[in-house]
Amino acid sequence: MVTTTYSCINAETVTRAAQMGRSEVETRIGVITLNRPEVLNALNLQLVRELDEAVTNYEADDSVGAIIITGAGERAFSAGADIHENRELGPEEREAGQAERSHYTWHLHTCAKPVIGAVNGLCYGGGTVLATSLDFLIGCEKTSFRFLAVNYGQMNATWSLPQLVGIHRAKELLLSGREVFADEAYHMGLINHLFSSEELMDKSLDIAAGMARNRVEGLANIKQLLLEHSGLPIEEQYRNEISGRTDRFKGLSVEEGFADFLDRKGRKPQAG
Repeated sequence: MVTTTYSCINAETVTRAAQMGRSEVETRIGVITLNRPEVLNALNLQLVRELDEAVTNYEADDSVGAIIITGAGERAFSAGADIHENRELGPEEREAGQAERSHYTWHLHTCAKPVIGAVNGLCYGGGTVLATSLDFLIGCEKTSFRFLAVNYGQMNATWSLPQLVGIHRAKELLLSGREVFADEAYHMGLINHLFSSEELMDKSLDIAAGMARNRVEGLANIKQLLLEHSGLPIEEQYRNEISGRTDRFKGLSVEEGFADFLDRKGRKPQAG
């Protein structure tokens, strides 16, 4: 396990062994913990910068196949933007800070590797922008969401939330700002899996391990194509996939991709 400690996050590279048939496969997962539990992991600019840097480092690290983001403490994934910091910033600093926040959420959404949110507690405001930018979310009984921008005459997550819950539910949540608790979040598709808080990280690591063992280029290609397909007609999506498989997203040959299987089939039984 490799641990890099910043001032506002912890970044750990976790090695896990998974039993795959008769062979043991080691998978490595980058775990990023938002580490400001005393303020419910509020997203000040330092945390945003460190999170973006950690994701960048994991994205470039060939030993990491998937990334998990979670929050420190028992109460929160993230309560959103740091209001006290925002109040102290001048207009120009706020504008620059907003540009940084816009960059890091798009980076999370377009990261070449799977990025999973283990939502261990409340997720409000800017925390929901972070969470809905990820590939998918896993929750527990402590998980809840509030899309609070409407309360301040602002807007966010209009581009990301509909992809998770559909346009009509997204309208309800974004226009009301009401709290969505774990059970409802699971049934509407805001979170993919719902586990007990005691199981949350172990189950999240297991799910991430199932992705991280796959070929990195394959993961990146699928994510890129899904991103490009958003909003396109279904026939265009279909034709893009067909052309992509033989062109820019060309994968391994049969001999390369199924080398272990073909090797096993080619072995002659040993005499007893």
